[in-house]
Amino acid sequence: MARLGETPTLHPGCEVIDSTLGRYVEIGTGCQLLNVTMGDYSYCERFSDIANAEIGKFSNIAAFARIGPTDHPMAQPSLHHFLYRSNDYWDDAGPDAAFFQRRRARTARIGHDTWIGHGAVVRPEVTVGHGAVVAAMAVVTRPVDPYTIVGGVPAQVIRPRFAPAIADRMMALGWWDWDHATLRARLEDFRTLDAEAFLERYERAGAQNPT
Repeated sequence: MARLGETPTLHPGCEVIDSTLGRYVEIGTGCQLLNVTMGDYSYCERFSDIANAEIGKFSNIAAFARIGPTDHPMAQPSLHHFLYRSNDYWDDAGPDAAFFQRRRARTARIGHDTWIGHGAVVRPEVTVGHGAVVAAMAVVTRPVDPYTIVGGVPAQVIRPRFAPAIADRMMALGWWDWDHATLRARLEDFRTLDAEAFLERYERAGAQNPT
């Protein structure tokens, strides 16, 4: 495949509606995005379904993940979408604009450098912190702390990805804001250094001027 670039790469069968995609973004085959902001370098694999979500940079979203799945009206006499997609059923009835506005406002937020596993679900209005990992098939119903690994239905904490002090330092470093050339210059260190060694080098050197 061609190298990724400033213009997002969309694979066949995508449906991207009312969404903003950053640089080096890749949208896999058959994905659906509705009202989504996706930061630079993030991607979603095939047949992911994302709605009403803010995705950070460098987010890794596996195949068949679902973020911000829409709800049905639980308090009304019926769950069915004839209540709000009424124009699909009658010529003289319009859609329920207020219902759709409420859906749109329930934003799910996925942080930078996150990994959403195969078939995982992140519910509306849930925040997954920077550096967190959501295991395959998990259902996330409440906030996930930065650099935490969660799994299960509903998702529970499995373990920290990094110790809290390392996680705090990584967030303070904010390497995801480095420019494209800087990322390339430091690629070998990303590949070979563990998190603490990486921090020691770039905290000491300064974000843009390593020694």
